[in-house]
Amino acid sequence: MITDCIRTNSKNQDFKSLVKHLDAYLKITDGDEHDFYNQYNNIDVLKQVIVIYDAKKPIGCGAIKKFDDTSVEVKRMFVSEECRGKGVAQKILTELEIWANELGYKKCVLETGKRQIEAVQFYKKSGYKIIPNYGQYKGLENSICFEKTI
Repeated sequence: MITDCIRTNSKNQDFKSLVKHLDAYLKITDGDEHDFYNQYNNIDVLKQVIVIYDAKKPIGCGAIKKFDDTSVEVKRMFVSEECRGKGVAQKILTELEIWANELGYKKCVLETGKRQIEAVQFYKKSGYKIIPNYGQYKGLENSICFEKTI
């Protein structure tokens, strides 16, 4: 299934293509709130990006960006629909956590939507704990925030 895993940045064309699929998916699940969430998903600021391949085909991605002096925020996690449930997301998240640790960070934080039931279950299974909503997500009913010490 996974034939390659690369570290890159937001200029990577495969990453950009995967993010388009992610945004189309989120537009459906976020509904009326999509435009609000989307304003915080500018990929130009992402310098640490993982892209996963199956036989040279990009099938998943994720990124991290500095959150504070000790934490990074996990952003733009996505796995192609036909590849879900096969360990791809776990590989991406693990690689992002390793990279964050190499950069000297101690924690990963992230936000996902409560409607993304599979994502919520995945992060819980991956050792992430629910925390109070942070930053722009404070007070948002659909948002759920997590953190994990790495």
